[in-house]
Amino acid sequence: MYRLRDAGYRAYLVGGGVRDLMLGRTPKDFDISTDAHPGELRKLFRNSRIIGKRFRLVQVFYHGGKIIEVSTFRCRSEFEENDADETVLAQNNTFGTPAEDAFRRDLTINALFYEIEHFTVIDYTGGVQDLENRIVRMVGEPERRIIHDPVRMLRAIRHAARQGFAVEPETWAAIRANVDRLALCPVSRIRDEFMRDLRSGAMREWAKLALASTIFFAVFPCYEQIVPGGEDPSFYDQAESQGNETLALLFRVLDLVDRFYREETVVGDEMLFALLLLPWTLAEFDPLKRREQKGGEGYRFTRRLREALDANLEHLGIKRASKEEITLLLANLPLFAQHEKGDEWPRWFAKKSYFQPGLTFYGLYQTVVAGAPPPEIESPPPAPPRTKRRRGNGHRRGPRTAAFATTKGGIFGLKK
Repeated sequence: MYRLRDAGYRAYLVGGGVRDLMLGRTPKDFDISTDAHPGELRKLFRNSRIIGKRFRLVQVFYHGGKIIEVSTFRCRSEFEENDADETVLAQNNTFGTPAEDAFRRDLTINALFYEIEHFTVIDYTGGVQDLENRIVRMVGEPERRIIHDPVRMLRAIRHAARQGFAVEPETWAAIRANVDRLALCPVSRIRDEFMRDLRSGAMREWAKLALASTIFFAVFPCYEQIVPGGEDPSFYDQAESQGNETLALLFRVLDLVDRFYREETVVGDEMLFALLLLPWTLAEFDPLKRREQKGGEGYRFTRRLREALDANLEHLGIKRASKEEITLLLANLPLFAQHEKGDEWPRWFAKKSYFQPGLTFYGLYQTVVAGAPPPEIESPPPAPPRTKRRRGNGHRRGPRTAAFATTKGGIFGLKK
């Protein structure tokens, strides 16, 4: 920020970093907004790169793997200016002023700017007052802002859950009235936003707000018919006392997921999704009654479960391989329950490729159902580093030949 100022530009610390500092918390990252354009930033910071296709950002690299993202002030979209109520907000590349940049942000508590000339916070949207009142409020008219970008509903719910804030009544009413508009958004955006919630450490609070707003059923439609709904989040404060076993089990699962975050336990996405779907699986299929699976019964159960998971996870764009792993974790619960009482696991069973992750998941099942201590979880192996393909020198090994042999009969018995 000082380098930008000394070069004649304006620069502010913006967004969640300012919010967390005002709440007395340590920010996870810092974002900077400036009136310098990406090309000018690239010249000023040689330790940087430009990213983004539609609106370009600059990442500045520092020692220890620290990255600071720097963006140019943006103006409000022409869709918002023209009051195009039926149009989902399109990305724009138009630069603007600090005030315009603040009013295009989603929430007032994330629209605060900190400047280094007088060490003050600049508040265009009333975010300081909302921080003091512990309120999450949409910038501008909530109904209109949500129609332009329905993903803003997920962000409002996330920040309310993380900070322990209440959602402002007008914003809450707009969320409940427009949940169906999430279907207009690309599946990748919905999935990415939910994955942030899943690893936030506030899943229990998130679920209370998501259930009361019905956003939870937009993410997991399989629960809509088996979990009760209540318009007030306080309805779910004592989930165990609601008399619904599936709801009580779901909140015990969420408590375990939050425990992973507090203890910094790394759990794979497939294991987390299998845990979240465990109460639904037990309610719909009751697999533990099928401990003695004989013949094709186990195969038929796995196939039905796979088909149900395909239907309920399709809107999240989860890869087929991940859905197969989730299916195996849930479908093999009866096998582990069947062979648990022996002194040791059968050798044929222990040699299976799915045995170790399945055993871990069975231990987690016992934790949420019977209160057993959680099993030790091995961190998933890191992804192999991507290597750049070496460029050749223009010479190929061997001649360029046709895809058939010159001998009689050709390749695979096909004639030339």
